Amino acid sequence: MRSLFLVSATLAVFGLGYWAYGQNYKTQAALGEVEALNHQIGRMREELAVLRAEWAYLNRPDRLRDLAELNFDRLGLLPLAPEQFGRIDQIAYPGEETVLPISDAIDVTGVLPQ
Repeated sequence: MRSLFLVSATLAVFGLGYWAYGQNYKTQAALGEVEALNHQIGRMREELAVLRAEWAYLNRPDRLRDLAELNFDRLGLLPLAPEQFGRIDQIAYPGEETVLPISDAIDVTGVLPQ
């Protein structure tokens, strides 16, 4: 009986050692994957910063103004001027009298077809 207990305890220790060994390799693989993903995120953030800088460079007002003047024949774009902007109190909102009456209403509260 005692030898059976010792054999089963030894097998249990070997089994747990094998399981721990496998878990160690899985953990190392997951840590490697996390590190690779962190490097990829860093590269993408750098790329995004470069793209934002390029976008800001290409959207400079003086460059856009020169392009609008250069392509005026094809596009007909005019440069922005301060006179083209207005104040919020200059906007004419529709009044109550401009609301159109509802005609030919459809009743949708009826029984649904089956």
